[in-house]
Amino acid sequence: MKPSELLLGKQTPVVDHYAPELLFPIPRQEGREQLGLVAPLPFEGADIWHAYELSWLDANDKAQARVGRFSVPAGSPNLVESKSFKLYLNSLNNAVFADDAAACACITGDLSAAAGANVTLALFPVDDPALAGGQLPGICIDGAPGRWPRREPEAAMLQCSSADVVEEKLYSHLLRSLCPVTGQPDWATLWLHYRGPALEHAALLSYILAYREHQDFHEQCVERIFRDLQKCVAPEFLHLQAFYTRRGGLDINPYRSSGGGMPLNLRLGRQ
Repeated sequence: MKPSELLLGKQTPVVDHYAPELLFPIPRQEGREQLGLVAPLPFEGADIWHAYELSWLDANDKAQARVGRFSVPAGSPNLVESKSFKLYLNSLNNAVFADDAAACACITGDLSAAAGANVTLALFPVDDPALAGGQLPGICIDGAPGRWPRREPEAAMLQCSSADVVEEKLYSHLLRSLCPVTGQPDWATLWLHYRGPALEHAALLSYILAYREHQDFHEQCVERIFRDLQKCVAPEFLHLQAFYTRRGGLDINPYRSSGGGMPLNLRLGRQ
């Protein structure tokens, strides 16, 4: 796949008709091979998307508006490139569906074909209380004395403060990475829940800050972090989720787990 094949960073015309061909799948295999992640994968999980600009027409040509929560399995062969996802959803604006179920069936069918696995969709009224900004469980480490190391992230940056086994939920609002195509910054909150030797919080924060100039897709950043944490801690279990801020009416929240966990189906205030 060449950057020139992507829609990111390009001017694109407005599409006013249903256009599933806009969806652009990106194979996960190449990014995972670069990280040394081969089958069987050391994690399970999903990419949780919120779509805030989801609209179509009912049988009476009355506009409908919903917020969609999509779940793309981490085990799917492909991820869906974000701008193509946005353009596809916008192409539904003048499409007619009898009801929410018909719209949902069409959309999930198209996305499942692009991802190569079953994609699910939950629809919410735009003022549903479930979409209110939530609070993550655990301890925010942003006050720890970490610093930007001015180099690429690597597992060796992580340290354990003790061999004693602990169970912790930690998060930081300071994850920033760069789009590998446009170079534009993507901001996120990183949350993890693990049981194992105690992570040194300052070292963890410095490691997170190392992503400040790192270019990669959201999903691949999370898989790199998961791999590096496993190398450092060898935890009994590890659940990891990043909550990226909204761009183009979409936010993405990749979740990776060693097993036995569930993604946090919430949105943060800045999303």
